[in-house]
Amino acid sequence: MPTTLTAALALYPFVLLLGFLVYWAGARYAYTRRSPVVPGDSTLLDWHFFVPCRDEEAVVGTTVTRLRNDFPDCDVWVIDDDSDDRTGEIVTALGKDDPQVHLVQRRRPDARTGKGAALNTAYDRLGAHLPADADRSKVVVCVVDADGQLDPRALDLVSGPEALGDPETGGVQVSVRMRNAADRRPFPDRGLLVNGVGRVLVRAQDMEFAVSNAGMQLLRNRTGSTGLGGNGQFTRLSALDRIADAERRPWQRGALLEDYELGLHMLLAGYRTTHVADTWVSQEALPSARRLLTQRTRWAQGNLQCVRYAPRIVSSRHISGRGVLETMYTFVQPLAHLLTLALTLLILGSLAVGVAQGNGQHELERILANWPLMLVLAALSVTPFILWGPVYRRDYAPEASFGKSLLWGIGLWLYAYHVFVVSARAFVRTLRGRNGWAKTRRNAEPVAAGPVALEG
Repeated sequence: MPTTLTAALALYPFVLLLGFLVYWAGARYAYTRRSPVVPGDSTLLDWHFFVPCRDEEAVVGTTVTRLRNDFPDCDVWVIDDDSDDRTGEIVTALGKDDPQVHLVQRRRPDARTGKGAALNTAYDRLGAHLPADADRSKVVVCVVDADGQLDPRALDLVSGPEALGDPETGGVQVSVRMRNAADRRPFPDRGLLVNGVGRVLVRAQDMEFAVSNAGMQLLRNRTGSTGLGGNGQFTRLSALDRIADAERRPWQRGALLEDYELGLHMLLAGYRTTHVADTWVSQEALPSARRLLTQRTRWAQGNLQCVRYAPRIVSSRHISGRGVLETMYTFVQPLAHLLTLALTLLILGSLAVGVAQGNGQHELERILANWPLMLVLAALSVTPFILWGPVYRRDYAPEASFGKSLLWGIGLWLYAYHVFVVSARAFVRTLRGRNGWAKTRRNAEPVAAGPVALEG
């Protein structure tokens, strides 16, 4: 192997770890040092909820009813993406007695072409519904998952001067919480081991979104590169109009990460995006490792799809240098995970060959000779995850002991290894041209035959 390549491979783990530590430190500082959000007057804006649905009879009635009860002045637009169950019937029944509940019905072959396409249909329907002289800069669209539950304070906090109270703000994302985080038996009919693993997965997802991802988003507030999510995403209708004028539609058809992609379009169009961490939307965490991996594979593949925007982001006059740097760091994550996985397999393969050739002890001794360095690298890799545990306990689980919070941090570290699996799967799917996807099965739904999160 050429000396230059060998040196580059030797330096790679240190560069990767340094980037991770810098990013983590920035996210943690942004989270722990954030100022309280100043609320605004939500009555100055016209609010419309988009709820994309496909076979959501288990949850859609509760979601729509709660939105209407908590936000009586708002309209709810439920997009039924040609469901095979009673989703459309449930929404139709709700709408008979409530003119602010609207059913947007899609049918095959035009339906089931992605969440972005479903949202575009609702965007068109909303445009036709509004008066011709409506001030579209005062109209706000909020995307809520079919199982989403929004904090009743959300609209006032999202209307604040640092969010939609600023006319330059085109999109706002609120924090995401997992409302089943304290569920002791996510699988009521299964044994202790299965439920134990399920509890760890659910708690790790709540920590991931509540503190780790929130910290990253607050860091992005500082770099001017805040991303939008698929649940609890608020966008100004006039900003969607500007994107539609440039891109033919606000949400890109067939995109597997249509939410983050929309945020990129917001930035490229010259709008601010921001994250409000003091309010939330809740959803169900997935206790099933299989469903979690298929969901995250879709997200990782969507990240890979967004890499095509790199030249436009680098050359954009609307995005600062810090914003470009942060976005490029986000883009390279799946590729970095792939390279790390490949190097790990290469090292293990080399060790296995050495064992087969009778040199296994020599190879192992050579690796163990660097144990002090390996120990330091391991500590630097694990500690950031563990330190999120006490922060999570302080803000969201004060009844837990400090020791338990450290165990939760260790669980978050172990959970983080799923990124290597999903990055590899996403890369393989991309190479094979497999871009289709189906909805993730809800916890309340019966197990169905066939794929539940990714097609093909």
